[in-house]
Amino acid sequence: MLTIWGRRSSFNVQKVLWLAGELGLSYEHVPAGGQFGLLDTPQFRSLNPHGKVPLLRDGDTVVWESHAILRYLAARHGAAAFWPADPARRVRADGWMDWAQTALQPAFLSGVFWGYYRTPEAARDTAAIARSVAATHACLRQLDAVLATQPYLDGDALTLADIPAATSLYRYYELDIDHAPLPNVRAWYERLQARPAYREHVMVPFGELKGRLDF
Repeated sequence: MLTIWGRRSSFNVQKVLWLAGELGLSYEHVPAGGQFGLLDTPQFRSLNPHGKVPLLRDGDTVVWESHAILRYLAARHGAAAFWPADPARRVRADGWMDWAQTALQPAFLSGVFWGYYRTPEAARDTAAIARSVAATHACLRQLDAVLATQPYLDGDALTLADIPAATSLYRYYELDIDHAPLPNVRAWYERLQARPAYREHVMVPFGELKGRLDF
């Protein structure tokens, strides 16, 4: 039995739960982090010395960091759909995963979501938020260009390439910010909303995070 630790409103936990849902995996979910605590307990730290979620245990195997967990689940359970045998095909997803972590997430999650939504209004840096919104739209325009010719980032089907970037879309479209005209990203988002695992694990209300910098 797999065990996954993390609160459901955590962006990085949602990536893992979404893939587990797409793969039809059975697992025990342990709420952790935020209002649930546990991260500083000796038991949790013995599994993840960094004290962060998500965390996965599969028998004697323990994996931390969201993208490492995604790759592990894909390799163990994803077969051709999420873990093709050809390294030249796998690396295409790797590129998008790393890009999401180093370009889109800093712009949107750190800059916009934290800077705007999670920061109390009186403490917001409006100039920095505006720069982050512009950087987010620059990233999303890159996605829009790719999605103009194919339904998913790596072609005709959902792959690991989509998961880190697409997990941002629910929050992006739910925030009260300017949204760039991105017809192909919007169509991608609509396709994703038709997937039960995306609706269940990514389209999760996040109201408890508003104005909170403590978790």
